[in-house]
Amino acid sequence: MKAVVQRVTEASVSVDGEIISAINQGYMILLGVKQGDTTEDADYLVRKIANLRVFEDEEGKMNLGIKDVHGKILSISQFTLLANTKKGNRPSFVEAEKPSEAKAMYEYFNETLRSEGLDVSTGQFGADMKVSLINDGPVTILFDTEQKGI
Repeated sequence: MKAVVQRVTEASVSVDGEIISAINQGYMILLGVKQGDTTEDADYLVRKIANLRVFEDEEGKMNLGIKDVHGKILSISQFTLLANTKKGNRPSFVEAEKPSEAKAMYEYFNETLRSEGLDVSTGQFGADMKVSLINDGPVTILFDTEQKGI
Protein backbone atom coordinates (compact mmCIF):
# COMPACT_ATOMS: atom_id res chain seq x y z
CA MET A 1 0.00 0.00 0.00
CA LYS A 2 1.30 3.42 -0.87
CA ALA A 3 0.21 6.81 0.38
CA VAL A 4 1.32 10.21 -0.85
CA VAL A 5 0.63 12.77 1.88
CA GLN A 6 0.74 16.43 0.92
CA ARG A 7 0.48 19.25 3.45
CA VAL A 8 -2.06 21.65 1.97
CA THR A 9 -3.63 25.00 2.70
CA GLU A 10 -6.63 23.87 0.67
CA ALA A 11 -7.71 20.94 -1.51
CA SER A 12 -10.84 19.84 -3.33
CA VAL A 13 -12.08 17.09 -5.60
CA SER A 14 -14.69 17.39 -8.35
CA VAL A 15 -16.68 14.80 -10.27
CA ASP A 16 -18.58 15.81 -13.41
CA GLY A 17 -17.74 19.47 -12.78
CA GLU A 18 -19.17 19.48 -9.25
CA ILE A 19 -17.05 19.79 -6.09
CA ILE A 20 -17.84 16.77 -3.91
CA SER A 21 -15.31 17.39 -1.11
CA ALA A 22 -13.12 20.27 0.00
CA ILE A 23 -10.84 21.05 2.94
CA ASN A 24 -8.66 23.89 4.15
CA GLN A 25 -5.47 23.27 6.14
CA GLY A 26 -4.51 19.63 6.46
CA TYR A 27 -3.45 16.68 4.31
CA MET A 28 -4.45 15.61 0.84
CA ILE A 29 -3.74 11.88 0.68
CA LEU A 30 -3.49 9.74 -2.44
CA LEU A 31 -3.87 6.06 -1.49
CA GLY A 32 -2.87 3.14 -3.73
CA VAL A 33 -3.87 -0.39 -2.72
CA LYS A 34 -1.69 -3.23 -3.97
CA GLN A 35 -2.70 -6.87 -4.34
CA GLY A 36 -2.13 -8.59 -1.03
CA ASP A 37 -2.39 -5.46 1.12
CA THR A 38 -4.03 -6.11 4.49
CA THR A 39 -5.76 -4.17 7.24
CA GLU A 40 -2.41 -4.36 9.06
CA ASP A 41 -0.90 -2.29 6.21
CA ALA A 42 -3.72 0.25 6.48
CA ASP A 43 -3.35 0.39 10.27
CA TYR A 44 0.37 1.07 9.86
CA LEU A 45 -0.30 3.96 7.46
CA VAL A 46 -2.99 5.42 9.71
CA ARG A 47 -0.64 5.32 12.69
CA LYS A 48 2.15 7.01 10.72
CA ILE A 49 -0.12 9.67 9.18
CA ALA A 50 -2.03 10.45 12.39
CA ASN A 51 1.27 11.06 14.21
CA LEU A 52 3.19 12.72 11.37
CA ARG A 53 4.66 16.06 12.48
CA VAL A 54 5.04 18.34 9.46
CA PHE A 55 3.26 21.50 10.59
CA GLU A 56 5.38 24.35 11.90
CA ASP A 57 5.42 25.36 15.54
CA GLU A 58 5.94 28.92 16.82
CA GLU A 59 9.69 28.56 16.14
CA GLY A 60 9.14 27.57 12.52
CA LYS A 61 10.13 23.92 13.08
CA MET A 62 8.07 21.03 11.74
CA ASN A 63 6.99 19.85 15.15
CA LEU A 64 3.19 19.76 15.06
CA GLY A 65 0.80 17.08 13.88
CA ILE A 66 -2.52 17.41 12.09
CA LYS A 67 -4.48 17.20 15.35
CA ASP A 68 -2.39 20.03 16.85
CA VAL A 69 -3.42 22.39 14.04
CA HIS A 70 -7.02 21.08 13.82
CA GLY A 71 -6.36 20.09 10.21
CA LYS A 72 -8.56 17.98 7.97
CA ILE A 73 -7.87 15.22 5.47
CA LEU A 74 -8.98 14.80 1.87
CA SER A 75 -8.43 11.14 0.94
CA ILE A 76 -8.38 10.08 -2.71
CA SER A 77 -8.09 6.53 -4.05
CA GLN A 78 -5.27 6.43 -6.62
CA PHE A 79 -4.54 3.06 -8.25
CA THR A 80 -1.95 4.65 -10.56
CA LEU A 81 0.45 4.84 -7.60
CA LEU A 82 0.99 1.13 -8.26
CA ALA A 83 2.20 1.73 -11.83
CA ASN A 84 5.08 -0.43 -12.97
CA THR A 85 7.22 1.55 -15.41
CA LYS A 86 10.19 -0.81 -15.72
CA LYS A 87 9.49 -1.82 -19.32
CA GLY A 88 8.44 0.31 -22.24
CA ASN A 89 6.58 3.59 -22.08
CA ARG A 90 3.12 2.40 -21.11
CA PRO A 91 2.70 1.76 -17.37
CA SER A 92 1.38 -1.57 -16.16
CA PHE A 93 -1.14 -1.66 -13.31
CA VAL A 94 -1.21 -5.43 -12.75
CA GLU A 95 -0.03 -4.98 -9.13
CA ALA A 96 -3.05 -2.80 -8.25
CA GLU A 97 -5.74 -4.55 -6.22
CA LYS A 98 -9.04 -5.50 -7.86
CA PRO A 99 -11.56 -2.66 -7.57
CA SER A 100 -13.94 -4.35 -5.10
CA GLU A 101 -11.12 -5.27 -2.70
CA ALA A 102 -9.36 -1.91 -3.19
CA LYS A 103 -12.57 -0.04 -2.39
CA ALA A 104 -13.07 -2.01 0.81
CA MET A 105 -9.48 -1.31 1.87
CA TYR A 106 -9.82 2.41 0.98
CA GLU A 107 -12.98 2.62 3.07
CA TYR A 108 -11.29 0.79 5.95
CA PHE A 109 -8.34 3.20 5.77
CA ASN A 110 -10.65 6.24 5.93
CA GLU A 111 -12.75 4.82 8.79
CA THR A 112 -9.60 4.01 10.74
CA LEU A 113 -8.35 7.58 10.27
CA ARG A 114 -11.73 8.77 11.59
CA SER A 115 -11.41 6.46 14.60
CA GLU A 116 -8.21 8.38 15.41
CA GLY A 117 -10.34 11.52 15.76
CA LEU A 118 -9.46 12.93 12.34
CA ASP A 119 -11.90 14.74 10.05
CA VAL A 120 -11.77 12.86 6.73
CA SER A 121 -13.43 13.85 3.45
CA THR A 122 -13.13 11.61 0.42
CA GLY A 123 -13.18 11.46 -3.32
CA GLN A 124 -15.48 9.09 -5.21
CA PHE A 125 -13.93 5.67 -5.66
CA GLY A 126 -13.56 4.71 -9.31
CA ALA A 127 -14.75 8.05 -10.67
CA ASP A 128 -12.90 10.35 -13.07
CA MET A 129 -11.94 12.98 -10.50
CA LYS A 130 -10.37 16.40 -10.86
CA VAL A 131 -8.24 17.20 -7.83
CA SER A 132 -7.10 20.71 -6.93
CA LEU A 133 -4.74 21.61 -4.13
CA ILE A 134 -2.31 24.15 -2.85
CA ASN A 135 0.66 22.21 -1.51
CA ASP A 136 1.99 24.11 1.51
CA GLY A 137 5.79 24.24 1.61
CA PRO A 138 5.75 22.21 -0.57
CA VAL A 139 5.68 19.27 1.83
CA THR A 140 5.07 15.84 0.27
CA ILE A 141 5.75 12.58 2.10
CA LEU A 142 5.61 9.11 0.52
CA PHE A 143 4.71 6.07 2.64
CA ASP A 144 5.12 2.54 1.27
CA THR A 145 4.13 -0.39 3.48
CA GLU A 146 6.75 -2.53 1.73
CA GLN A 147 9.30 -0.31 3.53
CA LYS A 148 7.71 -0.45 6.99
CA GLY A 149 9.63 0.69 10.00
CA ILE A 150 8.46 0.82 13.56
